[in-house]
Amino acid sequence: MNQATLLNKQRKGIRYTILVIVVFICTVMVLFLNKITTPRILSDADLRLNGTFVFEQPRIFKDFTLYDQHGEKFSTERFQNKWSLVFFGFTNCPDVCPTAMALLKQVKDQLNDDIREQVQFVLLSVDPARDTQAVLAQYVPYFDPEFIGLTGDFLETKRLATQLNAAFVKVRTGDGPEDYTIDHSANIAIINPKGHYHGFIKSPFDTGRIKLTLQSLVTGFDH
Repeated sequence: MNQATLLNKQRKGIRYTILVIVVFICTVMVLFLNKITTPRILSDADLRLNGTFVFEQPRIFKDFTLYDQHGEKFSTERFQNKWSLVFFGFTNCPDVCPTAMALLKQVKDQLNDDIREQVQFVLLSVDPARDTQAVLAQYVPYFDPEFIGLTGDFLETKRLATQLNAAFVKVRTGDGPEDYTIDHSANIAIINPKGHYHGFIKSPFDTGRIKLTLQSLVTGFDH
């Protein structure tokens, strides 16, 4: 074998070795990126540590009829095919409700795109007498135009809230008809894509924890 042939063979060997190394590095990087970008599936214990409690058997609740801020009917069908985070509040709430709504906006903005498309955020008014569709149409988009605000008949609201383990009561603050506030549960109800009551998130709320647990629930859900 002459010198030129030997050198040519050595170059091919070097190029092959470099190619193998590059392919190996790329494979490792792809696996690493996939690991850090794929949401982690949390155990029930991990979920509880992060303030989220899921039922061993999701609960089927009775149908209801409320209306969103656009005047469109909202019943159990609109809970299907998406995850729903339902927060109970009212527009005259001075601090807790707007803080929770702002936090849910942060959660929505931080979700991965594919997860975000599978989740809807709902404010269920516990003060339907004052929170008309027109009022909600002004209030809800302030936090996010895609958020849903629900109002309607008081008894319908009460029945749905009871099924979702949310209590609320009117508290008088004066003698006038508008002189009252509402004491209400602060948990966020979780409805799964089958339209079943899946669990709840306890307050105090934390953006990072809700994001982590929500992405785990969506990713690991068995349809």
